[in-house]
Amino acid sequence: LNSYYNKMSTVNNHHETSRKELEDASRLPALETAYTDILRHLGEDTDREGLLRTPLRAAKAIQFLTKGYHETIDDILNNAIFDEDHDEMVIVKDIDMFSLCEHHMVPFFGKVHIGYIPNKKVVGLTEFLCFVLVSVQERLTKQIAVGISEALQPKGVAVVIEAAHMCMVMRGVQKMNSRTVTSAMLGVYLEDPKTREEFLYLSRHT
Repeated sequence: LNSYYNKMSTVNNHHETSRKELEDASRLPALETAYTDILRHLGEDTDREGLLRTPLRAAKAIQFLTKGYHETIDDILNNAIFDEDHDEMVIVKDIDMFSLCEHHMVPFFGKVHIGYIPNKKVVGLTEFLCFVLVSVQERLTKQIAVGISEALQPKGVAVVIEAAHMCMVMRGVQKMNSRTVTSAMLGVYLEDPKTREEFLYLSRHT
């Protein structure tokens, strides 16, 4: 029976992927036109050799960079949730994260540290992947915490993101080494200061 459901899930995922690919293809011409207009308004000659295919490449790139909007927590965890009689804190550190700031549409990137206390369910550590979204760091931090909480139903989830924002590094204040740190705490991490402090210490020092 499990084999049947896994097979049906694979078929459904394939159909969903095909539908998404068709949608992306249908939107590509409009995005390409938009990038052409942007370049022209910047004073560029879009007919010169170096820019002939730039609008198309940029259109495909923005579709790839925002694919996180079409990913669910089930897609990310990829059926890697296992029943396990383990109730000690699990920490996954230094997960690479890339996103786009919704205020300026420029990248911010850094590391994500995740802690959770299982409630009879654990997830394969390699499944903690952060997909790109157009968002703000504070919202992304909460989205990751809530997603893990909904998938695993743990006793608590803690997420910390440390990121460099290109809108600060390349423009504005131009602080090359500045980093923004945000956190989201759910369950026992929110309720118990000692548990929260243990996660914050271990995520920084081990």
